[in-house]
Amino acid sequence: MANLNPAQGAEVGKTRPVLVLQDNALTREGAETIVILPLTSQVRPEIQRLRVTLPARGRLLKDSQVIVEKPMTLDRRRLVEGPLASLTSVEMAAVERTLLVVLGLARLVK
Repeated sequence: MANLNPAQGAEVGKTRPVLVLQDNALTREGAETIVILPLTSQVRPEIQRLRVTLPARGRLLKDSQVIVEKPMTLDRRRLVEGPLASLTSVEMAAVERTLLVVLGLARLVK
C-alpha cells in the first residue's frame, strides 16, 4: 500500500495497493525511492492489453488490475503497509511484457 496523494491531472491518487518493481537489492541498500505500478479494483476488460488482472488473494481483498501504463517513482516513506500479496511468475511475466510495450521496448502482440 502506498499513499499516492497529492495526484495531479490524470495521475493515480489516494492510498492504494501498488506493485513494487524495484530490485530487492536496491531496497535493501537503502534506496530513497521505490519504483511502483499502482493497482485498481476497477477491473476494465476493455483495456486488458495495458493492464494485468490479479485475482483477490491474501490481503488483496478484491480482484484488481495492475495499471502498467502509469509507472511511478515514490519516496519510500509513501509506502504505508504491506505486502498484501505476491504475484505468480506467470503474472509477473505478463507485467514485464506489458511494461516493455508501454516503454516502447517491445511491440504489442494481440
